[in-house]
Formats: sequence, structure tokens, C-alpha cells
Amino acid sequence: MSAVLIVVPVFALIAAGYAAVALRFISPTAHKGISEFAFSIAIPALLFRIVVVAEFPAVNAFAVWGAYYGATAATWIVALLASSVLRQSRPDGVVLAIGSIYGNIVMLGLPLTLSALGSQAAGSMALILSVNTPLLWLCGTLQMAWAERKPSESAPLLVLRAVREIARNPIMLALGFGFLWRLTGLGLHPVADKTLELLAQAGSPTALIALGINLFGFKIKGQAVAMAVMCALKLLAMPAIAAILAFYVLALPPISAAVVVLFAAMPTGANAYIFSAQYGRLTEAVSGAVALGTVLAAVTLPVIVAFVTVTLR
Repeated sequence: MSAVLIVVPVFALIAAGYAAVALRFISPTAHKGISEFAFSIAIPALLFRIVVVAEFPAVNAFAVWGAYYGATAATWIVALLASSVLRQSRPDGVVLAIGSIYGNIVMLGLPLTLSALGSQAAGSMALILSVNTPLLWLCGTLQMAWAERKPSESAPLLVLRAVREIARNPIMLALGFGFLWRLTGLGLHPVADKTLELLAQAGSPTALIALGINLFGFKIKGQAVAMAVMCALKLLAMPAIAAILAFYVLALPPISAAVVVLFAAMPTGANAYIFSAQYGRLTEAVSGAVALGTVLAAVTLPVIVAFVTVTLR
């Protein structure tokens, strides 16, 4: 029951955001503004404050990365094999792999994990978030460049473009400046701390409302097999592999292991769709995986939350 009480309010806010757009309570301009506020202001403020003021337990960064990105790599390989079985082209296989591993760990993962585990999970969350977008985007870009091998744009140029985009990402900037400020040991002035705290309090609910709003643009249609493969790998295979690596192979501390599993269990995120749209491949399948995966996560996440919370007792 406790797992349900953690997950239901999260998905209730997502549903509220979706309903607000569907019922036209929110204008298109407000729709865009709420999403931008959540991604560019509220969530970065939340992350910056967490990194600066949170008390981090001793965490082995390489073990956390090994568990999460080990599961990511294994799922990526399975996705490429599945695309081969489905007789898809190599570029389509790259997009299917991205859709199978690029989860919504910011707008959904952060609020749900904080709700389930509390601020003690901050260290492990920050470690994963600090490298997630650069690593996945660069790996996807490099593999796509190799798969397409277009003479007009070399792999180094593609990587440089991706690096520029990442350098302007508000999430990455918040984490980077947060770590740098923490190193100074100055902490936060009470006025600055209170300001960031107010913004941080808006971060989780606003992000969930924004996620619901964004889901309105994703449709479940077409390319059903590829969509089903992505949902199955993202919601079932990746968290299962992450649990084995985090709890049994690398034997992470319970909180770190729980963060790894919860983040791995997040459904396909909008960044995967952006990647697919950039190359014009499997866009309907990835759009469907974002929408259907989020709906199905309302069923799978209570089970996973219950599993990780039991391990913490």
C-alpha cells in the first residue's frame, strides 16, 4: 500500500497536466511556458540546491555508474539485436536502442525517487544525472554517424554539435555550477537558500504537470512492434538488469541501489523522441513508447517501488 501511496499522487499530477490541455484550461502559450519553467528554472534550482546543501553519504561513483550504465549498455545491445531480428536498418536500430534506454529520469524520475527515498538519495541521483545526457546523446550520435556514414557531416562535427547543445542544457548547468559551488565550502546565504528552496518546492509538482502537458503531443499509433519492444525493454528488462547489478553483482549501499533501479525503471522520455525526430526515423514508434510507456509505468512502478522499499527495511 505504501508503494501505491507514493506512486499514485505522482501520476495524478501527470494526469492533471494532460487533462488541463485536453479540456483547454491551459492555452498553447501557457502550455509552453509551464514546460519551460519546469525544465529551465524549477528543476535546475532543485538540483543546484540539492548538490550544494545535501549531506551525501559515502558513495562509490564508479559503482553507481557501473550498475546504471551497465544495465543501459546491456539493454542497448538487446535492443540492437531485436532490431536485427525485426530486419530494421542500422540507423533505425540505433533509434530503437535510444528509445529503449533513454528514460524520463528528470521530470518523472526525480520527483518519484525523492518521494520514495527522500533527500538521502540525492548523491546517487546527482551522479547519474551528471553524465546521463552527455553520455547517451554522444553514444547515440556516434553510433548513428557510423550507421549512416554521410560524407557531408563527419562524426567529430556531430559530436561537437551535441556537446554545444549539452553545454546549454539547464539541467547540466545546474549540476555543474552546483558541484563547483559546493567545492568552495561557502554554502548558501539564508536569502539565497530560501529563494532556491521556494523554487525547488515548485520543481517536482511543476515537472509532473509539465510531463502531463507534454504527453498530450505524443500519440500511440503506428509501428506497433517497435513500440512494444521499446516499452518492454525500458520498463522490464532494464530495471531487472539494474537490480541484479546494483543489489547482487556490485552490492551497492541500499539507497544507491534503490536509486539505480528506480531510475532504470522510468519510461521512455521526450529526449528519445527528440533524437528520433532529429534523424527522421521511427518517430511514431518512439512517440508511442513515450505515451504508452508512461501509462504502463503507472502499473510497473508501484511494484518496483515496493521492491526497493522492502530492501531498505
